[in-house]
Amino acid sequence: MATFGNLTDRLADTFKNLRGKGKLSEADVDRTVREIRRALLDADVALEVVKDFTGRVRERALGHEVSGALNPAQQVVQIVNDELVTILGGEARRIEFAKNPPTVIMLAGLQGAGKTTLAGKLSKWLAADGHTPLLVAADLQRPNAVTQLQVVAGQAGVAVFAPEPGNGKGDPVKVAKQALKFAKDKQHDVVIIDTAGRLGVDAELMKQAANIRKAVDPDEVLFVIDAMIGQDAVTTARAFQDGVDFTGVVLSKLDGDARGGAALSVASITGRPIMFASTGEGLDDFEPFHPDRMASRILDLGDILTLIEQAQKTFSEEESRKVAEKFASDSFTLDDFLGQMQQLKNMGSIKSMLGMLPGAKGMREQLDNFDESEITRTEAIIQSMTKHERTVPKLLNGSRRVRIARGSGTTVTEVNALVNRFEQAAKMMKTVAKGGTPQIPGMGPIAGGHGGKSAKKNQKKKGSKSGNPARRAAEEAARAQGVSAPSAPAGSGFGLGGSKPAGSAPSPEELESLQKFLGR
Repeated sequence: MATFGNLTDRLADTFKNLRGKGKLSEADVDRTVREIRRALLDADVALEVVKDFTGRVRERALGHEVSGALNPAQQVVQIVNDELVTILGGEARRIEFAKNPPTVIMLAGLQGAGKTTLAGKLSKWLAADGHTPLLVAADLQRPNAVTQLQVVAGQAGVAVFAPEPGNGKGDPVKVAKQALKFAKDKQHDVVIIDTAGRLGVDAELMKQAANIRKAVDPDEVLFVIDAMIGQDAVTTARAFQDGVDFTGVVLSKLDGDARGGAALSVASITGRPIMFASTGEGLDDFEPFHPDRMASRILDLGDILTLIEQAQKTFSEEESRKVAEKFASDSFTLDDFLGQMQQLKNMGSIKSMLGMLPGAKGMREQLDNFDESEITRTEAIIQSMTKHERTVPKLLNGSRRVRIARGSGTTVTEVNALVNRFEQAAKMMKTVAKGGTPQIPGMGPIAGGHGGKSAKKNQKKKGSKSGNPARRAAEEAARAQGVSAPSAPAGSGFGLGGSKPAGSAPSPEELESLQKFLGR
């Protein structure tokens, strides 16, 4: 997540200095806390939040929990992680639905924060969960705001209530009241009201928002804030809390490259939980906010749970079973390959997904240069083939490849590269399906595969014990149940662990090899 890129880098550099220390002195702790303070201030986190945060970190780092730890450096990382979770809100909170529908959700925030787009994202997310949302165009101030909401509603596949043209005309309070009656008549169980914003906080804005809230008595008031506005986040949040009040916060533009201090300040300052995060421009780039997962991302420890949830939404168990059977029976075709790539594309940004892997900081340059359009070019090449050619790639002689290149707007070299990648991928997956150890060109055997030298090496390490107390306890519990303990993230966070374990994030060199394999 690019918003926290600089903060993650600064914290990583800070904790690297602790590596190898058997015991931390008070000077070590003070030096570390000082660097953390600078990193947070540079990220535009509010000063009062920084003071509270670093104070708690220092107190715990000098306490018994670190002095008695076998690996004090890792314990300090854990303390910082715990405190980040705290200032991000502690626990995730979900929408509280009304006992008697419709549930009314009002969106508030400054102009440009992304309220209208957020309304579409939230409505699509709710619809996927079985709800029947209705979008309400109560922003009658901003030019073309009503039209934009209608377009967004169409893209999300949900209903919209827009009786007024807007552009400075109409009464937003009246529209909001009418929308509730309309929702009950049409049996919509959720109403999402998009309200007007201003370029800055003013009395007129607050009065209008307060009047809408009073008229419809919403179950949730979500304050939408641009994650990139920095120190202004605190002033804006407090103004809306005093003028309208809100029950939760939504962070928009969390994929931006600004400092990201808003995310680390707003929950702590207002006492209101961050409920959702908007992570891109697409309507699917939206997710519930988990403080613990966000803290892990900031500390470069990855967010595997979110990655798994995205995969589960996209790939059904039945489809996965069929693909596995095709791999094993050597009947995997280019059509199947295309289908898998399209499903992967539906999961969202590949770059974003790779960024959720533990140790992603080490491959940030490669991630920044990752070409998302490669999948689109691959789709064009396969779709330019005949059905028979996709089923039997051996038919692709020179003249056919020239025709496919012309039809897809690519070169014969790119067509050749795709066919070679497909053959390598099919061979590798067939090996996996039959229980072998696959190999990626230029990278060797994949960690975690069955058989071969890697498996023997892992068997020798089975009885090893970690220096991290929490991890060692997990290993012992796993061994007691006769299973393998999960591998720690690469370097156990900031390279504080030993050698790189199986299943951890690839190094920059490995990622480069993998990108070449994928056709970069």
